[in-house]
Amino acid sequence: MTQESDAAEAAFGVKPQPNTGTALEESIRRNAAELMDGALEARIAAADAQIAKLLAERIALMRSLANKRVARARPVRSDDEDKRRSVRRKAAAESAAISPVLLEEILGQLDREALRNVRALRFPSSIPNPKPVVIVGGRGGMGRLLDDHFRRSGWPVRILERNDWDQAESIFAGAGTVIVSVPIEATEAVIKAAAAKMPADALLCDVTSVKTGPVKAMLAAHKGPVAGLHPMFGPDVTDFRAQVFVHSPGRFESAAEPLLEQIRLWGGKVVRCSAEDHDRAMSIIQALRHFTTYAYGVFLSEIKPDLHRILSLSSPIYRLELLMVGRLFAQDPHLYCDIIMSDKEKSELIGAYVESLRPQLDIVRTLDREAFVKRFLQARAYFGELAPQFMKESGTILAKIQADRS
Repeated sequence: MTQESDAAEAAFGVKPQPNTGTALEESIRRNAAELMDGALEARIAAADAQIAKLLAERIALMRSLANKRVARARPVRSDDEDKRRSVRRKAAAESAAISPVLLEEILGQLDREALRNVRALRFPSSIPNPKPVVIVGGRGGMGRLLDDHFRRSGWPVRILERNDWDQAESIFAGAGTVIVSVPIEATEAVIKAAAAKMPADALLCDVTSVKTGPVKAMLAAHKGPVAGLHPMFGPDVTDFRAQVFVHSPGRFESAAEPLLEQIRLWGGKVVRCSAEDHDRAMSIIQALRHFTTYAYGVFLSEIKPDLHRILSLSSPIYRLELLMVGRLFAQDPHLYCDIIMSDKEKSELIGAYVESLRPQLDIVRTLDREAFVKRFLQARAYFGELAPQFMKESGTILAKIQADRS
């Protein structure tokens, strides 16, 4: 007996008994809980197997639909169809009492998986018997993409590179569309040279990331139809499904419609925007964003933290930010130099941004919490109802990143 047992018997005249009943009951409860857990795990495994079969069936159905449409030279999907699916999915999610966002994300991922290896061997043509399209710079990244899509749509394609100008007259002869796809700094000179050789009634286009200068240059050099285009993606995409093409009208807008309709048949989305509005927006969307990413990456390269260590300690949101920084430096520096330095307005905007950092830094250095919160709330008011929407959308992205890490 222990000293505690002896003391209890001396004080109360009662001899303590071993607590065997309580231990047995606890053991029974623990075993019962484990059995219940096991039963639930078995049901989860069965549900997982059923879900896997349904997912495989869903992928096969979508892939079959896509292949049938490809065989008929029809677009694999359309905006109207995507909208109908979204409405249908939302109703199904509400009926099943699950998050519509979750269901949309799952089914969207299934669609992407189903379409990943579906390649349209041919597309419908927006017009019968299209005239040849000449792509100046057709061996570059964007030029190759356009070349491939035009050929699969039945458009005759001719390529003109820098060493082909001695054959320019024969290459341009009979062309219905001329697309200039060259670096920004060469665009206006190439536009002038092409306009001097191409048919007067052909449509002249460019696909650079600035629009005001090139559109003005095309209008000055060519008396026929003119259209500015800006594909809002890089040459690393495999197709144009759901990709945005900005269209900045120039002259004789109706003449550009067959080309714009062809882009839609490829699955692209055409967004109409004046050249001036486009460039103002791109100053923020591209130049300012790329500059801040560039400056942040250069700063990291100077202080030289261990990136692998940083990644191991990072939250999903910082990992995403670092991914975007690394993505920029994996690409062509000349491309980003052209985008950031393409005009004076962009450099002025970047300068204003850099100057705006000084008062923000002063607030941090002086530990002025009141001023910090005040400016924070001012910025929140500017974002308005978009702030919670962005919070929700980014949460979905970050959850996926976290899931991929686990």
